[in-house]
Amino acid sequence: AFLNNTPLMALLIPLVKDWCRRTGISPSKLLLPLNHAAMLGGTCVLIGTSTNLVVSSLMVAAGQPALGMFEVTPVGLPVALAGLVYLLLASPRLLPERVPVAADTAAAREYLTEMLVQGGGPLVGKTIAQAGLRALGGLYLLEIDRHGRLLQAVAPDEVLAAGDRLVFVGAVESVVDLHRIRGLSPATTQVFRLDGPRNQRQLVEAVVGPHCPVVGKSVREGRFRNRYDAAIIAVARSGERLRSKIGDIVLRAGDTLLLEARPSFLERFRRAPDFLLISAIDGATPPRHERAPLALAILAAVVALAGFGLLDILAAALFGAAGMVVSGCLSFTSARRSLDGSVLLTIGAAIGIGAALDGSGAARALALGLQGLIGHGPWQALLTVYLATLLLTQLITNNAAAALMVPLTLAMAGELGMAVRPLLLAVVMAASASYATPMGYQTNLMVFGPGGYRFGDYLRLGVPLHGVTALVTLAVLAPMLGV
Repeated sequence: AFLNNTPLMALLIPLVKDWCRRTGISPSKLLLPLNHAAMLGGTCVLIGTSTNLVVSSLMVAAGQPALGMFEVTPVGLPVALAGLVYLLLASPRLLPERVPVAADTAAAREYLTEMLVQGGGPLVGKTIAQAGLRALGGLYLLEIDRHGRLLQAVAPDEVLAAGDRLVFVGAVESVVDLHRIRGLSPATTQVFRLDGPRNQRQLVEAVVGPHCPVVGKSVREGRFRNRYDAAIIAVARSGERLRSKIGDIVLRAGDTLLLEARPSFLERFRRAPDFLLISAIDGATPPRHERAPLALAILAAVVALAGFGLLDILAAALFGAAGMVVSGCLSFTSARRSLDGSVLLTIGAAIGIGAALDGSGAARALALGLQGLIGHGPWQALLTVYLATLLLTQLITNNAAAALMVPLTLAMAGELGMAVRPLLLAVVMAASASYATPMGYQTNLMVFGPGGYRFGDYLRLGVPLHGVTALVTLAVLAPMLGV
C-alpha cells in the first residue's frame, strides 16, 4: 500500500522464485496472485499507485481539493480484502502448474562459487539448516573450508563460524540469490579491490574466447582483475563440476564466468575477441543491507509528512527521493534510470487530451451521451463511470485512462448535480483494475515469463476478480451518493 507496485514486484519476483525452488512449488501458482495482490494493495492509500496521484493532481487542476493520504482507504481496503480472499481460494484451482521457459536451461551451466561467513554477521552461530543454506533450490553446498580444514558432505546441523569459506555449486539464478543473503560476502578479495561501491556494479556473464590472454592460466596468475577491472565470483565449465578454489582454476576457452564489474565493462569488451559472449544479469546489483533501516525510516517520514498534511504529496515524495540519494540508499544514476520517459510522455499526452476534451466541450457532450445510454440517476452514473474507466484501462495504460475519465466524470457530476468525489473514487478503483490481460499493466508483463503464463491464465483468474472488485467498489460507493 505504501510502495509503488512496480518496484515492489521487481523486488519480490526473485524472492518468490527462490522460495519456489526451495519448496518445489511451481512459480505459476504464486506470481500472478502476488501481482494482483500488489495491485489491490496500491488502491488502499494515495501513494500506493501513480494512478491515484494522477487523479488527485487533475482534481486540484479542476478546482477540487486534492485526495487525502487515506481518503481512498474506506473503498480500497474492503476491495483489497475481498480480492485477497478470492485469490487465496481461487488461485490454487484456476492456475495450472507451468514451467518457465528459462527453467529448461537452468541446469545447463553449473557454477562454482565461494562465499565467506562475515564475522559478527547474523549467520555466525547458526546451523546450515537455520541459515537456510541447505534448502537453496538449484544450489548445492559442496564443502566448507574452515581455516584450512575441509568439511565435506556438510551436515544440516553443522554450525557456521566466522571466516568459514563456503563452496557452492549451482545455477546462475541461485548464485545471484546467494549474493543477496545478509551475512555472506564473496570469498574472493578481488571484489573489494574494484573501484567504486558495490551498489554501482552489476553481475555479468562472459564466455571466455580462444584468444583471451588468460586462457591456460589460473585466475590468480592471469591477474584477471587488473586486466579487466572485474572480479570473477563464479565459474562454469560445460556441465563439468569444478572442485578447485576459484583463484586456482585454470581457465579454458568456452568457460563461462560470472563477473562483478562496473556497467562500463559491457561497452569496453562487448566486441573484444577476449570473450565470445557478454550479457548483463538484470536486477543483480549487490544489495546494501546496512542502508535498509535508513531507507525504511525515509519511507515512514514521507508517509507521515503527507498523511498528517505537513507537506503535500509531491513535496513529500521529492523530499523522500532526495533523502534516498543524499543518504546513499540510492545512487543518482540509478534514480535517473528509474524515470521511464515513455510512461511520463503517455501520462502527459493523456492529461493534454483530457484538458482538450474539457475545454472544447467534448467532455460534456460525451458525458451526456453516456447518460443517455444508461440513465440519469446517481446509480446509473456511478456504474457508467466505473465501467467506462474499466474498459479504457484494458485498452490503454491505467494512468491514461484515469486522465481521460476525470474531465468526463466532472462534467457528468456537474450535469446531474451530484457529489463528484464518489465518482472520482470509482475512477481511481476502476483504473487500477487491470487483471485480465498481460498488457493491462507493466507488472502483468513482469510475471509473464518467470511464471510461464499464457494469455488464458490471465483471463481465467482476472475476469472473476474484476467481478469481485466491481461489486465491492460499487457497494461501498453507492451509499456515498445516497443510493
